[in-house]
Amino acid sequence: MGYTGSLDTVQRYLKSLRSVQVCADKATVRFETPPGVQAQADWAYCGKLGDKSVYAFVMVLGFSRMLYIEFTFSMDLSTLLECHKRAFAYFGGWTQSILYDNMKQVRLSPDQLNPLMLDFAGHYGFSIKTHRVRRPRTKGKVERMVDYVKDNFLLGREFVDLADMNAQGRHWLEHTANVRIHATTNERPVDLLPKENLTALASISPYPVAAFASRQVDSESFVRFAGSRYSVPPQHVGESVVLLHMGGKVVVRSGDLVIAEHAEAPKRGSCMADSSHIAELWKFTTRTQIIRQPEWHQASATVVETRSLSVYEEAVA
Repeated sequence: MGYTGSLDTVQRYLKSLRSVQVCADKATVRFETPPGVQAQADWAYCGKLGDKSVYAFVMVLGFSRMLYIEFTFSMDLSTLLECHKRAFAYFGGWTQSILYDNMKQVRLSPDQLNPLMLDFAGHYGFSIKTHRVRRPRTKGKVERMVDYVKDNFLLGREFVDLADMNAQGRHWLEHTANVRIHATTNERPVDLLPKENLTALASISPYPVAAFASRQVDSESFVRFAGSRYSVPPQHVGESVVLLHMGGKVVVRSGDLVIAEHAEAPKRGSCMADSSHIAELWKFTTRTQIIRQPEWHQASATVVETRSLSVYEEAVA
């Protein structure tokens, strides 16, 4: 490009640009959360207990810095939601929103949240927030608590089993973590908790975690659950829906809408079909349809009409 200066000059200039970018990437504005507005939650790997990997679920309330921890052998969604329920019970309620990283239990893709996590959040009325990709310090409060748990609680301790680990963890919360003077607030988390203005635990019934699943509606307008098939209205073909199994019933939900409700199948392999769903499906499949041809044949696309079954029934008669 016609530059005649030395290579060293170019390198020094580029290095100055990189240092500015590094500072910009690391710079963080501390966000102090108003009471009851946000909690932050995360998983942390804690090593082995016997031959099993142990994980810590960590949740911290943004305003009071009140902390909850629970140790598990799994990080699956049902375990995550059960940990949430016990954290809510420990705090006496929950905040308006909860901030997570981009774990697959919460976010399936950049533009899609896990429908089961959405259903859980909708039940309790809190909003799900996730931090920007590759910027975990956005949830710095819980990141620091993870380090605190590892350095202050786990370091140098011995545990008989998972139950002993959780018992010691609860004792540590109540006698150390939540009664210490916090370095930022200069107050004890337990003293600030009453000011959190949480949504009260008694304001809603507990979410039935163990009895739900996420399914995709197949092309025949059915979903599979526990070895049997359950019908839904055909306009939901291809959608991801949530199934709740409770009280001898299977309830199918799409977002906040209950789209189907069935008695539990009497045995595996059963087909539980609602006659209204089947009638709607026939209306869908007997409409005039256009068969798409390859581009070279689109000029003569064929219109095909699917006959009603009554035509064949008359022929058989």
